[in-house]
Amino acid sequence: MTKQKGVSLSGLLIGCVILIVLALLAIKVAPPYMEYLQIKKAVAAIIESGEVRTATVADVRKAFDRRAQIDDITSVTGQDLEITKDGGEVVISFAYPKKIGLFSNISLLFDFAGSSKR
Repeated sequence: MTKQKGVSLSGLLIGCVILIVLALLAIKVAPPYMEYLQIKKAVAAIIESGEVRTATVADVRKAFDRRAQIDDITSVTGQDLEITKDGGEVVISFAYPKKIGLFSNISLLFDFAGSSKR
C-alpha cells in the first residue's frame, strides 16, 4: 500500500482561514497607509510649489486644507501641521495616530509622522 500525499480537508480549512485573516489584515491596513502617502504628497507639493516662501503660516494651512479636500484626507487638517523655518527653509511636519478595529476587541494602532525636511 502506498502512502497518500496531499492536503487533508482540515489542512485545507486551516490554510483558508489563515489566508482570509491575512487578506482581512491587508484590507484594513492599506487605507491608512494610502492616506499617509497622500498627506506626504500634499506636503511635498506645497513645498515644491514655491508659494511657501512668501506665504504666512495661515496661508500654508489653507493650502494644505485645499489639497486635503481634493485628496480626501481626513486624519490631518491644516491646524495639525507644525510649520517652522530651518535655515531659511520652510519645514512642514505632521504626526497623528490612527486606530483600526480588526475584530470585536482587537485593534491596531499606527503612529504616523512625516516632515518635508529632507
